[in-house]
Amino acid sequence: MHILVTGGSGFIGSHLTDFLLERGDRVTVIDDLSTGRSQNLAHLAHHPQLRVIHADLGQAALVQECCQVADQVYHLAAAVGVALIAKRPYESIQRNIYPTQLVLEALLREHRRGRSVPLFLASTSEVYGKNPKPVWSEEDDLVFGATTKPRWSYGVSKSIDEFLALACVREQRLPVVIGRFFNVVGPRQTGAYGMVLPRFVEAAMSGNALIVHDDGLQQRCFAHVHDVVRAVVQLLDRPTAHGTVYNIGSNQPISILELAQRVRAIVNPEAIIRHQSYAEAYDHDFEDVRRRIPDLTRIRQAIQFAPTKDIDAIIRDVWTHQQNLLPA
Repeated sequence: MHILVTGGSGFIGSHLTDFLLERGDRVTVIDDLSTGRSQNLAHLAHHPQLRVIHADLGQAALVQECCQVADQVYHLAAAVGVALIAKRPYESIQRNIYPTQLVLEALLREHRRGRSVPLFLASTSEVYGKNPKPVWSEEDDLVFGATTKPRWSYGVSKSIDEFLALACVREQRLPVVIGRFFNVVGPRQTGAYGMVLPRFVEAAMSGNALIVHDDGLQQRCFAHVHDVVRAVVQLLDRPTAHGTVYNIGSNQPISILELAQRVRAIVNPEAIIRHQSYAEAYDHDFEDVRRRIPDLTRIRQAIQFAPTKDIDAIIRDVWTHQQNLLPA
C-alpha cells in the first residue's frame, strides 16, 4: 500500500514509518520539523519506498495531493509535550485543529468519489482532562479546567479533533480509528518538550539531578513505542475497529518519583533526585493530573492488545539509545 504519515519525523511517527516500510509499504511523510527531527529518519535516507516532504501541514493543496494517492493515512502531526503547550498555547491549538480539518476534508473528497481511505487519528489521554475517576475508559466524560489555565488547551484542541473525525464517521461513514495515547516512550523520544523518561535518563547519564515536579506521587503508565505502533497498525487494518475510539498504552501505574528512582538504579546510582514546584517548572497557574491510567478493555477485545515490555526494560532501551548517540 501507499501510506501517508503526517508527523513522520517525530518520535512515534518515525517508528511507525520503520514498521510500514519493513512490511513492504510505500510511505510518504509530511513533517515541518517543528518538533520532529530529521535524524529520526536519517537511517532511511536512501530507502526507495520512502518520500519525505518537509512542509507545513497547513497547506490544503499539499494535503489534498498526498491524500489522493494514499491507501491509508496516519495523522500523527500535532503539538507535542506539556512544556511546549504551557509556553505556546496559541500555536499548539492551531497546529492541532486546522491540519486535522484539512486531512478530513481531503479524505471526505476521496470518499465522495467512491474511494474510502482509512484514517488513524492520533489523540491523547489529555482529552480526559482532570476526570476524577481512578481509571479512564473511552466513554468517560471529559473534564477540563478553566480557560485561564493554558495547560488544558491541548486536551480541548485534541478533543475537537476527535469530534471532527467522529462527525465524519457519523455523517459520511468515513473509516476512522481514533487512538488516545497514554505516555508512549522509547528510543528517539526527546526530553526537550518535558517528556519525563528521556529527561530522567539524560540527566542520570550526565550526572545532573533528576528533576521531579511537585511531590512526585503523580501516577502514570508508560508503554513502549514498538507496542503502540503495532497496535495502531492492527487497528487501522481491521475494518471492524473503524469508527471507534481506543485507549492505547500500558495500564501498569508507577509514580514519577518511583520512575526517577528506577532510572537512577539502572543508569547511575550516584545521581541525585531533586524536587521542583510546578510554578518553577512551568507557571504559577499550571495544573496537573494526579493519576492517569487507561482502561484497556476495548482494545484488548478488538486486537488482543497487551504490552510486551515492563518499565525496567523500557528504561534500558532508552538508555541504550542515548548511549549510542554519544560521540565515539
